[in-house]
Amino acid sequence: MKLRHYFITTLVAVCVVCSWAQKSEHSATSQSDETQEIVNLHAHVVAIGIPGASAISQVDTFLNNPVPPACAHPIPTLFPSYIQSGAVLDPNRILVGSQSNFGASLATGAGAEGSFLSIDPSGPSVLNIPKDFAQSGDQASALAGAVQMFSANSPHWYNGVNNPSATTASYTGVSNPLGLSNNNAFGRLWPANAPFGDSGVGSSSILDPTGLPLHGAPNPLIGGVYVASLTNRDVVTTPPQPQVIPGSLSTGAVGTAFLGPSPDDTCKAVFAVVTADGAIVQENTLKGLDGIASAGTVAPLLGQEWNPPNKFVEPRLGVLMNPYTATPGAAWQLFISEPFSNTIAVVNLAVFGTAPNQVFGLNSVSRISSDWLDLPVDLTPVKRDASNMNWASNTTMDDGSDFYVANRGNNTIVRMRQDGSVVAVGRVTVDTGPLNNASLNGVATSTDGTTIYVTVTGPGRGKGGVLAVPAF
Repeated sequence: MKLRHYFITTLVAVCVVCSWAQKSEHSATSQSDETQEIVNLHAHVVAIGIPGASAISQVDTFLNNPVPPACAHPIPTLFPSYIQSGAVLDPNRILVGSQSNFGASLATGAGAEGSFLSIDPSGPSVLNIPKDFAQSGDQASALAGAVQMFSANSPHWYNGVNNPSATTASYTGVSNPLGLSNNNAFGRLWPANAPFGDSGVGSSSILDPTGLPLHGAPNPLIGGVYVASLTNRDVVTTPPQPQVIPGSLSTGAVGTAFLGPSPDDTCKAVFAVVTADGAIVQENTLKGLDGIASAGTVAPLLGQEWNPPNKFVEPRLGVLMNPYTATPGAAWQLFISEPFSNTIAVVNLAVFGTAPNQVFGLNSVSRISSDWLDLPVDLTPVKRDASNMNWASNTTMDDGSDFYVANRGNNTIVRMRQDGSVVAVGRVTVDTGPLNNASLNGVATSTDGTTIYVTVTGPGRGKGGVLAVPAF
């Protein structure tokens, strides 16, 4: 109870005035706001002491694709010890982003501190994360293994360790992480980072279970880390190929989602990354980075900030992929939260380019608006796709799944259908009282669909944590 009391009394709510007023050139989808009963979601405090707690995901099972026709060597084949019970990628553990290295030395010139922790959420006691438990600089553990370091912005995890010829060899895979998408289908874990803040260049990475950027990468000039324009298609292909669609990580990477195998039939993974200027790019593990949509397609986070005392936490957003879209002409669909306009962008993708250089491109954009959206900071499927060999991921919606929206403004979670209609609304509470002094910053559904995990931040750099509430 003392830890619960400490947690509650050291977090402060944030109320932010929406200031993004740009209108989409596409028609918006406005849903009638029916009267809803707001239920209280009584939270169990899982962990505290996670500065800037951000992206969150339960690990889930990595599928063991048959060979052939597997797109890549899967984790169960190459790293079986890392997915065992109690290991860093035990399917039941949760991965949580933070602004802290937890004592690990900072990599030189690679941006701000940041890490992903692997946490066992099953215990009855609150985990108070020791602030310097990772001083050894590797995958250290604490609290009898209940918390483990997965990866941080520290020299142990330079891209150059596994990929010395990479153009981004001097960067790590994690630095001020704001997004996370797991390729449970045939690959690895992909963080999205704002190492130099939202206005600086962004980074995105492919991490092995060791926390190191990808070993044996399809393209040695990429390795496992994309930064700025250093890993664009026209830089990392031999002979050089022009980008099919222009784009780069010119601003911080604020959200990401797995798209699946490349449409060019190379069977290489492709991820979508949203940047702070409202652009969307795609990253192919073999051919590098191309654009998808230009700056301003998504309501920009650039220049925005949460109100004090959380100004130090960069704004972020949620991205979900729907591979089961019924929209005519759309190959895939992205749902992207837009916190400062209280909307959700629905981005329909199509295949562009000619063989052998097909890529995903923008088809159309519409928007979901609702009075129940109040700084929608993150999204998660009610039922994540866990079985499809092409796109199983924490950011992939199962066929027909609803999704949850985490509202930072009023600490509610909204369950929405894909058409934007509201199913139910819950307010996060602790010890039967409103969460008046904490601010939601991330959301993830458990793999069995019974629990919703949320991250919270504030006040000050040393505060943040994880809560668990019942699904609804």
